[in-house]
Amino acid sequence: MRKRTDSPGLGSLGSAALTAASLIVVNGFAALVGVLIAREFGRSNETDGFFAAYFVFVVVVTAAQAIRVAVLPSLARAREARQLAATAAGFATALAVVGAPLVLVALFASDRLAQVLTGDGSAIAREACASALQWVVPAAVAHLFIGLVASTFAALDDYGTPALGYAVGSAAGLAYIVTRTDADGIIAVSRGMAVSAAVGLVVPLVVLAWRAHRTSMPASAARPAGEPLHHRLALFIAAAAIPLSLQLAYVVSIPFAGRLGEGAVTSFGYAYLAATTIAGITAFSIGLVSSVPLSRIELTPAAVARHVVAATWVALVIVGAAVGVLALAGAELVEAFLGAAYGDEVGDEVASLIVVFSIWLVAAVGVNVTFPLAFVTDRLRALPWIGVAALAAQLLLAWIGVELFELDGLALSLAVSALLVLTALLTQLGAAGRGLRGIALAAVIVAAFTAVAFVPPRLVAGGTASALVGVALYVALVLAVRPRGLRESWAYLRAL
Repeated sequence: MRKRTDSPGLGSLGSAALTAASLIVVNGFAALVGVLIAREFGRSNETDGFFAAYFVFVVVVTAAQAIRVAVLPSLARAREARQLAATAAGFATALAVVGAPLVLVALFASDRLAQVLTGDGSAIAREACASALQWVVPAAVAHLFIGLVASTFAALDDYGTPALGYAVGSAAGLAYIVTRTDADGIIAVSRGMAVSAAVGLVVPLVVLAWRAHRTSMPASAARPAGEPLHHRLALFIAAAAIPLSLQLAYVVSIPFAGRLGEGAVTSFGYAYLAATTIAGITAFSIGLVSSVPLSRIELTPAAVARHVVAATWVALVIVGAAVGVLALAGAELVEAFLGAAYGDEVGDEVASLIVVFSIWLVAAVGVNVTFPLAFVTDRLRALPWIGVAALAAQLLLAWIGVELFELDGLALSLAVSALLVLTALLTQLGAAGRGLRGIALAAVIVAAFTAVAFVPPRLVAGGTASALVGVALYVALVLAVRPRGLRESWAYLRAL
C-alpha cells in the first residue's frame, strides 16, 4: 500500500458525493426493507420481534459509522508514514475483540437476549426476535469491518470502491429478501441483511488484496502495529459516545410519544427517520471525507470555525430543498410507500413533523461536520461525558416538550439536546462563538429561501406537483442570489 493512488480532480466535494451516494444506497436498502415488511407482514407479533432485534443492529451500525470517522485521521497519517496496512490491521484486531463477544451472544444466547428485548411480548415475538438476532448481529458486526475498510480506502483517496461494495451488497441482500420472503417468512429479511453485509465486506476486501498484490506488498507489512490494544478500544468508546447518545435520545423519547395515543409513535418514528437520513446523506459525508485533508494540516480554532461553517452551508442548502419537498409531498410519499394504512392523517402528521424536525436538522448537520474534528485534533476525553450529559438532558427536555406541544415539542426537545452537543463540541475545539454564529446565519438564510420557494406552491395546491414547482423555484432562487456565505463555502471545500 505504498504506492499513491489518488483520484486527481475529485476533491472533497466529489469524494463527499461518492460517499453520499453510498449512504443513499444503504438507506435506500433499509427503506425498501421497511416497505416490504409493512406490505408483506403488516403489524404483528412477528414484526414486533423483528424490530426488537433490529434495534440492536441499528445501535451497532451507529457505532460502526462513528468508528469509521474516528479511525480515518490515524489511517491518513499512517499512509504518510507508510504504515497503513499495519495500522489498519491493528484496528481490525481491536474490532475483533469488540465484535466476537457480540456474535457469540447472538448465536448461543439469543433466547435470553430476546426475552430482555421483547419484555412482556408474546412467545411469538420472542421467537421471532431470537431468530432475527442470530443473523442481524453478525451482520452488524460485519459493518464494523466494512467501516474500517472504507476508511482505509479513504486514506488512499479512493471513495469509489467502498461505494461499489455498499451498492453490490445492498443489491445482493435485496435480491435474497425478495426471492426468499414467500418461502421463509420474515426471517428472510434478517438473512438478507446478513447477505448484504457479507457481500459489502468481501467486495472491497478483494480489491484491497488485489492492490496489495499489485504493489508487491510483503505479508509482514500487514502485521498489526501501532498503539496498544487498550488505546484503540478507548478510541472506539470515545467514537461511539456522541452518535449513540443522539440515537438513544430518540429511544428515550419514544415512551413520551406513546402516551399521546395510537399512531403517535409511528408518525414520530417516520419523521425522525426522514430527518436522520437527510442529515446523514448531506453532512456526514462531507464531515467524513474532509477528515483526510484536514489531518494533514494544523487546525486552529479559526480554521475549525471556517470549516464547520463552510460544510454546514453546503449541507443546509441541500437540506432546505429536501425538507421543502417532504413538507409538501410527505403525506403522499408515506402512503405511496407504506400503503393506505399510513395515509390520510398519519401522512399529514408526518409531513408536519418533518418541518418541525428541520430545527433538529440544523443542529444535527453541525454535529456531523464538527464531530470528526475531535479526532483530527485528538481532543477525545470529553466526548463520553458530552454524550452522557446530552442523554440525561433529553429525559427532562422530552417531558417538558410533550407537556407543552405534544409531538412537536418532542421534536423540539431533540433539537435542543443536539444543539447542546454541538455547542459542547465547538467549545472544546475553541470555536463556539464564531462557529455557532456562522451556522445560525446559514440556517436563517436557507430557511428564508425554503419559505419563499415552497410556501406559494403550497398555498395554491399541495402534493407532489407543488413540491416539484417548489424545487424549481428553490434552485432558481439559490442560483440567482448566490449568497456570499455559500459562494465562499463552496470555494473553500473545492480547494480542500
